[in-house]
Amino acid sequence: MKFYSKIAIVGVNPYVLIDAHDAALLCPNWRKPLPVSVRIDEKPKDPYHINLMPVGDGSFYLYLNNEIRGISGTKVGDTVLVEVEFNATYKAGPVHPMPRWFSAALDENQRAKRTWVDLPPSRKKEVLRHFAKLKTPKARERNLLRAVSAFSDKETRFLGRCWTRSGEMRKEPNQALQHCDTGCHVSC
Repeated sequence: MKFYSKIAIVGVNPYVLIDAHDAALLCPNWRKPLPVSVRIDEKPKDPYHINLMPVGDGSFYLYLNNEIRGISGTKVGDTVLVEVEFNATYKAGPVHPMPRWFSAALDENQRAKRTWVDLPPSRKKEVLRHFAKLKTPKARERNLLRAVSAFSDKETRFLGRCWTRSGEMRKEPNQALQHCDTGCHVSC
């Protein structure tokens, strides 16, 4: 399917809206994240694989991250040619393997391991992608300590979020400064 649309933004997320009619043409009666192959302004050469995210009324957001906007040379407010097709082979689970050093740390902390097992696949993917980008042993050590703290019983800051003592991300941000056990003052 091809169509023109203006790149809009919700919060900090640039997107193109796929209306309910067009979404039904891609895959009828689909209500969960919809795996698709996408090109914006005929770029990249090989389609980018991503999930459309349901809005709740049958329409979907096609979020355009920095990578795809960079490849296509587009920005919020641009009117772009969108090419999208259903991709039944795309699986959105973690694409980065779990580092041995992270697996070993989880084996040593059963509370953190239980929390990891209970995390949704998208959150696991985010954590593993973050770990894959770490360049130095010092950065790995620092982030490993934060992750294990976040997934165990300690309130901490990890991946730009405050985590509660139950190992969950705070749902509603509190604008007041909080003092985490790690000694940092953060806006949670």
